[in-house]
Amino acid sequence: MAVASNEEIRILTPSGMLGYGFPVEHVKLGLALKPHAITIDSGSTDSGPQKLGLGEMTCSRANYVKDMEVLLEAQQKAKIPLLISSAGGDGSNLHVDVFRDIMVEIARRRGWRFKLAKIYSDVDKAHIKKELKAGRIEPLGPVPQLDPREVDAATVIVAQIGAEPFNRALDESEGVDVIVSGRAYDPSPTAAMAIRAGFDPALAWHMGKIMECGALCAEPVGRSVMGWLRRDHFEIEPLNPAERCTTASVAAHTLYEKTHPFLLAGPGGTLDLSGCRYEQVSDRRVRVSGSRFTPARPYTVKLEGAKTAGYRSIFIAGARDPIFIAQIDEILARVIDITRDYYEEIPPETYRIIPHLYGKNGVMGELEPVKTPAHELCIIVEVAAATQAIATAICGKIRTSLMHAPYPGRIATAGNLASPFTPLEIPLGQACEFNVYHLMQVDSPTALFPVQHEEIA
Repeated sequence: MAVASNEEIRILTPSGMLGYGFPVEHVKLGLALKPHAITIDSGSTDSGPQKLGLGEMTCSRANYVKDMEVLLEAQQKAKIPLLISSAGGDGSNLHVDVFRDIMVEIARRRGWRFKLAKIYSDVDKAHIKKELKAGRIEPLGPVPQLDPREVDAATVIVAQIGAEPFNRALDESEGVDVIVSGRAYDPSPTAAMAIRAGFDPALAWHMGKIMECGALCAEPVGRSVMGWLRRDHFEIEPLNPAERCTTASVAAHTLYEKTHPFLLAGPGGTLDLSGCRYEQVSDRRVRVSGSRFTPARPYTVKLEGAKTAGYRSIFIAGARDPIFIAQIDEILARVIDITRDYYEEIPPETYRIIPHLYGKNGVMGELEPVKTPAHELCIIVEVAAATQAIATAICGKIRTSLMHAPYPGRIATAGNLASPFTPLEIPLGQACEFNVYHLMQVDSPTALFPVQHEEIA
């Protein structure tokens, strides 16, 4: 087993997301470099609120089994800690237990033994409402003040884990082999290992920030990456020989998912990157130095929650007629008015009609600077309503009305749309929305995150 010295700690990250897959041969190349730990994240809010709202996972169970078996085998051979964060995507207690069950299944099949630590991150709603009443919760970004009714409406609310709960899990029981955590700040596992070994928190958090996405910081982007953290700098190199890190690619990735070019707030403080220096130390490796970290007082954690909000149906269609495309906004507006009149018995405030016009402004909406539509459009109309039946009915009415809508200059009468899929109206099931996205003050970085230890055999 590799033991971190006072001068260097080495971290292997096989992929930016557990369940997305990674080349096994690249992980083997990383193991040959004698890492002190393997860290991998599996969480994100990027894929929407369904995971929290409905208890779904980002990837299929089969994908998690496949990736976990490779990583557990690496842990067994190298005898180093394996840290997996944000189980299932949302990091709910439910998915921490699912990941635990997957590991038990693999261990029994392969005859492996290891010590597992589980860190849970669901937060009791009564505690949240108590802290809200005490004025210890504030919005994170452009969201409203938290309403106690939204706390109750959320299916589950999780708090983001910082570095401290990971290190508590490692310290509470000697010889922890594997940690599976609830919702964690993405850099936390990597930062935790480095901070625990006595390295500069600023460099630890910055290296964790870059490595959380695997080799997304490489050219071309890849999966597996290795980090070397030393006293006054760290170095990053992808494990695929066909990829390389450059000063531009690493510096650019430092800007990834940030609202400020230099300041990155997280559990326990703010990372200041304004004085960073990026150096090309080999054709494939970059050295980073100059990061600074300012501890925050009071310590805050991010709360994430989602609620169910009715049902959705969509239809997808293509349009190629330039006369139709030139008038699409006016035609859609008339069709929506016709549909609302047709369903006058349904209160309009109980459903929403949301068009998406790809080829015109489907990505950026009203912010789209290019005002000339493409020669063809992909039209997706989404309807959200109180029931699936109502959503599908309204969706169908819009589709048929749009297909045969008259418009000035129309020549063909066979229809305005081409439908690539059947059923023509596609029910999407329950819809969810984020309703808790706030910061909460805590008296201890570990108090909200209970740790359970068990031996898997």
